[in-house]
Amino acid sequence: MDKNGDSHIKICVSGAAETEFCNEVALRAAESIGRAIAENGCIMIDGATTGFPHWASKGAKQAGGMVIGFSPAVSEKEHVDWYHLPLDYRDMIVYTGFGYSGRNLILTRAADAVVVGCGRMGTINEFTHAFEDKKPIGVLVGEWETDEVVELILKNSHRAQEMEDKIIFESDPKVLVRKLVDIVRQEKSAGGPADVK
Repeated sequence: MDKNGDSHIKICVSGAAETEFCNEVALRAAESIGRAIAENGCIMIDGATTGFPHWASKGAKQAGGMVIGFSPAVSEKEHVDWYHLPLDYRDMIVYTGFGYSGRNLILTRAADAVVVGCGRMGTINEFTHAFEDKKPIGVLVGEWETDEVVELILKNSHRAQEMEDKIIFESDPKVLVRKLVDIVRQEKSAGGPADVK
């Protein structure tokens, strides 16, 4: 239980694994997101990868938080030798053995909420999994195009209204995390989110 009497809220951080894709501002924002997750008494989960999620996990650990990674690999050896993914800044890594696409589904399904940062195709894949599962989603607004892509997807979706109170666009990492935590707490006190269909 956290300081508010809740069972620990798990927040997934999704974003580009390639740091070249995200500028320095995005990586600093990722670190702030991780810190904010820890400071709110939540557990951070990610794809046990490099780039944006790695910087978020670093921020969470620096703030004394817990980080659980979900790897596409079947073992630590495959994680390091085949996928070339890091082991640091995670308290535990779950080796799914399902590759990237299978890992993405397990990762987002394990979360109570998902943060979408600077990212590309894999990030959008995780966003759509979270959308289909009706998870609260926080989209980090910044100098990258991911937030605009998500906005375009929602604008052209005939189902966006199903999630209108559960998707937040915000440029301040601390405010974004705080709003997500509030939504998750409201859902938990009301008996949980709608059943996944």
